[in-house]
Amino acid sequence: MQRTPMTAEGHAALDAELKHLKSVERPAVIAAIAEAREHGDLSENAEYHAAKEKQSFIEGRVAELEDKLARAEVIDVTKLKGDKVVFGATVTLIDADTEKEVTYRIVGEDEADIAKGKVSIQSPIARALIGKTVGDEAEVAAPGGARVYEIENVEFK
Repeated sequence: MQRTPMTAEGHAALDAELKHLKSVERPAVIAAIAEAREHGDLSENAEYHAAKEKQSFIEGRVAELEDKLARAEVIDVTKLKGDKVVFGATVTLIDADTEKEVTYRIVGEDEADIAKGKVSIQSPIARALIGKTVGDEAEVAAPGGARVYEIENVEFK
């Protein structure tokens, strides 16, 4: 079984979603199915079919979350230090072309949210940065062409 890196924050979010699905969503859909069954003929009962479809989605998501949590390798970012870019690092970059400063945190696949500055460990920018240190340049293959960034700062928070 391949372990998947994940921050403690990401692990907690997935665990919270799993608990919500099991304790709130699953019982609600079971109640909806029971109510729809009381309406009679199931072959033409849209409420029943919609509830069964939702139940299928919930059960699939529960299985997916349980698998992800079982394979998770939780990394405590606060215990990391240094100036080398690794999983969990918050990296401040300077775009070589525009001189614009950007900051990204390298996180697990399920935690990635570019709007919040979180990039997946699998993303092209994270792969280009891993192993580099402050002052190094990283070339990233982007859809609009290659971009060059200089690593200005590496933090673990």
